[in-house]
Amino acid sequence: MNLFNAFVRVTAYPVQLPVFRTKIVYENKNSQSRRVKGAAIIISNHTSVWDYAVWMFVFFSRMLRAQMAEVLFQKQPLGLFLKLMGGVRVDRNSFDFGFVSKSQRILEKGGVVEIFPESRLPLKGEERPLPFKPSAAYLGLLSGAPMIPVYTNGKYFSRERARVVIGTPVYARELADESLSEKENLERISQLLREKIIGLEKLCHERSKES
Repeated sequence: MNLFNAFVRVTAYPVQLPVFRTKIVYENKNSQSRRVKGAAIIISNHTSVWDYAVWMFVFFSRMLRAQMAEVLFQKQPLGLFLKLMGGVRVDRNSFDFGFVSKSQRILEKGGVVEIFPESRLPLKGEERPLPFKPSAAYLGLLSGAPMIPVYTNGKYFSRERARVVIGTPVYARELADESLSEKENLERISQLLREKIIGLEKLCHERSKES
């Protein structure tokens, strides 16, 4: 267990309550609640740099090992903080795929890996969510771990409450089509995961009208 990560979560938990004011809803709470058992991959849309902090408290009982862009680690002391928190560095402009192997080892030990498949924040005017990169689908196929889709409306630090939706787990291996090549399957699964997040966004809007 990462003691530094645990210390940050425990000490910051009461502070974040009035800041994020997160309202959590579920696609099916009996299928997936905030409690994550065993190895899992959490995938999410990406709205701001605060998304990581929000999920850290939504899934408070587990340590999330988030895949993070290299640019974050290049900024100090932020880079050191993220390293101590267990962040998995992803060098997006290189052909170094060591982050996949590291993520796989985390899952083999029963850990939880967090991935933002869009790989960057959307620019103003771009359709959201952005097309998903294949790394999440690849790790899902490689590990066989359940993939838990989550959606956030990104309403942090505002009068409106931040709303997040926890979806039911999906399995990349069950989504794969044996008649397709590996590349085609990665594209297919990545698109299906993106559509799942879009479905959770619609559910979020529906639930917000009810409450």
